[in-house]
Amino acid sequence: MNECIVSGWGLTNPVSVRQSFPKSIEDLENLINSAHPKSIITRGLGRSYGDAAQLEKANVVRMDNFSFIDLKIEKNEVTTGSGISFDKLLNYIIPKGFFIPVSPGTRYVTVGGAIASDVHGKNHHVDGSFGNHVKSILILNGNGELQRLNKSSPREIERKQFWATIGGMGLTGVIIEATFELIPIETSLINLFTRNFENIDLLLEAMIEADKEYRYSVAWIDSLHPNLRGILSCGDHALLTDINGKNKKNPLEKIQDHNTKAPNYFPRGLMNNFTIKIFNEGWYRKSITAKKHNIETIGKFFYPLDAIKNWNRIYGSDGFVQYQFAIPDKKVELILDFLRKLQDNKIPNFLPVLKRFGDFKNGHLSFPIKGWTLATDIPANYEIAMELLDDFDEKIVDAGGRIYLSKDARQKKETFKKTYERYSEWKQIKNEMDKNNIFSSSLAERLEL
Repeated sequence: MNECIVSGWGLTNPVSVRQSFPKSIEDLENLINSAHPKSIITRGLGRSYGDAAQLEKANVVRMDNFSFIDLKIEKNEVTTGSGISFDKLLNYIIPKGFFIPVSPGTRYVTVGGAIASDVHGKNHHVDGSFGNHVKSILILNGNGELQRLNKSSPREIERKQFWATIGGMGLTGVIIEATFELIPIETSLINLFTRNFENIDLLLEAMIEADKEYRYSVAWIDSLHPNLRGILSCGDHALLTDINGKNKKNPLEKIQDHNTKAPNYFPRGLMNNFTIKIFNEGWYRKSITAKKHNIETIGKFFYPLDAIKNWNRIYGSDGFVQYQFAIPDKKVELILDFLRKLQDNKIPNFLPVLKRFGDFKNGHLSFPIKGWTLATDIPANYEIAMELLDDFDEKIVDAGGRIYLSKDARQKKETFKKTYERYSEWKQIKNEMDKNNIFSSSLAERLEL
């Protein structure tokens, strides 16, 4: 066990913790059986943007030693340890003709973290979130009991505990391993279709139509442009018949690492409207000249930001807040409202990303609801921005939307409890699985989970 300072990916609210690296289930049982209330939280690779995987003076449990892979080719499924990263898993299964069913925007997350956050991706309108593809979870709950939770169990209590753990932010116990479905693929390439739109209204219409045609769909918005222009990228896994030339020599190639490393220090205020406007103009112009139909690698399509390790440092020592909200289809006007408010208040925001959510069953605290989700990065040192977000939270409440817990670093408990309507049901299950309330986090303390 070692003492260190940790924070979320947004680099806000750092805390001092004790990290432990258990090597066996027995080690985990000893930790839990000797724990005090509100003293343990599990942590993966630290990619939750806010304060979900930390707690001041607590024991942060790292599952690095639980990283096995058991691929069942005939069933199109895999069982892994919770500590395995998507990066290592992908480079094991891609050459064998498989891809993960749902992927967030980085491959540097663990399987346990993906379940705890019930991560979503560019294909939610078709495939739902990661939890929709998990078949079973092995978990050590707060009572020191080892449980195998099966989604299709005939026991209602087991099914409830399963869905309380999916998206449960690591607060029902330590996830040890999981079995989940995989997508068979013929190549490690994406059939990519890109279109530019000079205003947001045309972009929104095109995204609704894209739901019917493509498995993957994501839009980038130039939030500093008067018309809120954007780029829509859609795609599907490329078939062998879609590729030629050098790609056919190794159609199932691993994800290549071309990572550069960001410096440890960036000057405060580097991310401002001037620098972001320059980036946005270049990004948009580049897309205009690029081919509208292209063959792209899985790495470049799903994980463009992974090309720069520690890219979060570009915001300087104050860090940043990623604000991600979901709203129903009928409240789509809030997207325009939010982006206009950022413009009117001259608040810099980087890489606004817009996606569509489908209608899928989720965990009690899972984020997706049918409709739209927008995410953008805002420097944390803009006080007026934090005030604007507080005000906009109320609009999200009134719209029947919610804020993503894995990205959240600032919403109030009142906002959370109004927007996650299954919270009370989840809390009851949490109390059953963790009677002494051993598992907690800075997020849990702030929102009174």
